Amino acid sequence: MTEKTSAPRRRFLKKTAAAAGTAGALAAPMIATAQTTTTLKFQSTWPAKDIFHEYALDFAKKVNDMASGRLKIEVLPAGSVVPAFQLLDAVSKGTLDGGHGVIAYWYGKNSALALWGSGPGFGMDANMVLAWHNYGGGKALVEEVYKSLNLDVVSYLYGPMPTQPLGWFKKPVAKPEDMKGLKFRTVGLAVDVFTEMGAAVNPLPGGEIVPALDRGLIDAAEFNNASSDRVLGFPDVAKNCMLQSFHQSGEQFEILFNRTKLQALPAELKSIIDYAVQAASADMSWKAIERNSQDYQALQQQGIKFYKTPDAVLRAQLAAWDKTIAKKAEENPLFKKVLESQRAFAARAVKWQNDYSVDFKMAYNHYFGRQAPAKKA
Repeated sequence: MTEKTSAPRRRFLKKTAAAAGTAGALAAPMIATAQTTTTLKFQSTWPAKDIFHEYALDFAKKVNDMASGRLKIEVLPAGSVVPAFQLLDAVSKGTLDGGHGVIAYWYGKNSALALWGSGPGFGMDANMVLAWHNYGGGKALVEEVYKSLNLDVVSYLYGPMPTQPLGWFKKPVAKPEDMKGLKFRTVGLAVDVFTEMGAAVNPLPGGEIVPALDRGLIDAAEFNNASSDRVLGFPDVAKNCMLQSFHQSGEQFEILFNRTKLQALPAELKSIIDYAVQAASADMSWKAIERNSQDYQALQQQGIKFYKTPDAVLRAQLAAWDKTIAKKAEENPLFKKVLESQRAFAARAVKWQNDYSVDFKMAYNHYFGRQAPAKKA
């Protein structure tokens, strides 16, 4: 049956169709409009071949993928625009839009910044230091330190690093006295700790360490982990690596943005950056376990000798740390403020962790037997 349509209804339908056609005509050009892409130029503090530079690329990819063309972060290796240790100033001035490094590198600007990288952090491991940063007041303290330095930057800490070795040595360290007079490379507050232990410290950038070891300009050095140490060439110039240390047992990576550039972004893109930092933090932790364990095994197969740092040396580190932080707290009110915040958080959180955590070595030995640990020096 055909339904008859009245004249008024026919006029209404014609007007509706015409309106729809007009709306469609107006909408079409909007679909064809080119999308604007904001490109941010980043630099890392790492050589292109280092896994740390790979972590910087991983973060950028997460942002770029989620931003769907609206935002693009381009990451260059250390030295492409400025030397590694000039990154912070370059980002603040807008020479770079952002960067990737470690906050302990800026120790020379304010010693308090090293407390996010150098240990012992009152017994906190790296992940717990990051928990303190995000939920225990650390984030506001970083902002306070950077503001006091008139730096136009926003800092995101992420990626808690595995405990770092004491370092690579021509001869193994058997006792605290072996550190006296040793020409040693480290950075951050660890410079003061090892100086207190009697070492002659040189805070070289990562890319300069192995050449300095090779030429005898330094006797020993630490960088970070099996993957980085292997690709940087440590096994070519030293055959002994001392495992376990307090000097950098709680270090974090830092992603920096120029504050003015970041604030100019739409809220949605700023949220993407925030969540990309969190995603990259987890991803970095998982990748570190996979790659560091593989490279540790490969280094053993290359004939590198690994030794457990003697307990006497670890205790000497803690004693040197106590003297160092007492001096720094007297000299720098912000250092004291950060230290007190960490201590309050650690007193509660570390007790919880120690009381609740099971001994995973017991389970490992149950399934794999007592495999030979790192040798004693």
